Amino acid sequence: MSELSPQTRYPRRATRQLHVGDVAVGGGAPITIQSMTTTKTADVEGTLQQIYALAGAGCDIVRCTCNEQEAAEGLAHIVPRSPLPIIADIHHQYRRALEAMEAGVQGLRLNPGNIRRPEHIKAVALEAKDRGIPIRIGVNGGSLDPELYEKYGGKVTAEAMVESAKRELAYFEEVGFDDVKISVKASNVALMIDAYRLLADTVDYPLHLGVTEAGPPPAGLVKATAGMATLLAEGIGDTIRYSLTADPVEEVRAGRWLLESLGLRERRGLDLIACPSCGRAEVDVIEVAARAQDALTDLNIPIQVAVMGCVVNGPGEAREADLGIAAGRKRGHLFVKGEVVKVVPEPEMVEALVEWAQIIADGGVEEALRRKDEGAAAEAEADRMALLDDKGDDANNADERIQIIRKLD
Repeated sequence: MSELSPQTRYPRRATRQLHVGDVAVGGGAPITIQSMTTTKTADVEGTLQQIYALAGAGCDIVRCTCNEQEAAEGLAHIVPRSPLPIIADIHHQYRRALEAMEAGVQGLRLNPGNIRRPEHIKAVALEAKDRGIPIRIGVNGGSLDPELYEKYGGKVTAEAMVESAKRELAYFEEVGFDDVKISVKASNVALMIDAYRLLADTVDYPLHLGVTEAGPPPAGLVKATAGMATLLAEGIGDTIRYSLTADPVEEVRAGRWLLESLGLRERRGLDLIACPSCGRAEVDVIEVAARAQDALTDLNIPIQVAVMGCVVNGPGEAREADLGIAAGRKRGHLFVKGEVVKVVPEPEMVEALVEWAQIIADGGVEEALRRKDEGAAAEAEADRMALLDDKGDDANNADERIQIIRKLD
């Protein structure tokens, strides 16, 4: 646990609160860490593997690009299987936002410099209002509306970026939509700091911090940290992202280190990730995860553990976890680094996690893999195929959503 109280050294700016899925942002909630997948969103399995890796690293919210219809269709498969709430990053086509919402995303990011027609902005806001989906107004210094660029002397200024955000807000307010957070990112650190300070004095919406296109480490880490740490120390910021030219897992780790070093997030020992309870879930994932959390926390072992609701995709999606268990056909498939090591009766799943966590703590992953039951993989595959025969390939009704998405285009 952190030795610093978040409220002692850095009093937080008071803001409204919104929810991205079940994750609170602003209004005194813990500062959240975001990242963005680098896969093509249409690559469902590859994207989910990256999302699980991000969740394991401590990510709270993940953003996926939605730049084409195939990406929206991918989201229809990804959202019900993701352990994290998903924000769709919308580029130039407002229809992609409508499709992403139909796919089930928990949030949107719109760049005012890319979608400029008021009727399109309002159409998205109205749909988001009806569905209870928050929107981030994501102003970017590199894609500022040309009109504002000219207004402020042919250069990007803090005032121009804040005005861009306020114009978008005005369109939202016309249709009664206020479930909003805002970012005013720039690659220039001083400009980014000035823009956020000005914005914080102007609105009471939650703010998403970041230095855009910070570049590769170590220089990118220094730039992003300089900007975000300055603002966080002033109480500004409700959610953050390191935008690095690197594996997005590195972004998340950097975010955690930053918040922990400032005393704004607690330090972690056990790292437990769990899938949502989707159409394939064979057990009460929430109940099993809670029991596992209690049992493993008592061991005080620094280990990453995954609790997955079904055996069809679970071990593959959470292959980066040190240890995990997936449920299927009244049994639990225990896996280490994605490799099934034992099959146990469903009532013994938590006890098996505790036993094998201790094995890993004492002898490492290699020792756990050495002890695997030789027949476990074959048993697990038989359960997996039987479950596929029983529930089919589309247990989450993604195909139905995709048909609606195609009609929207």
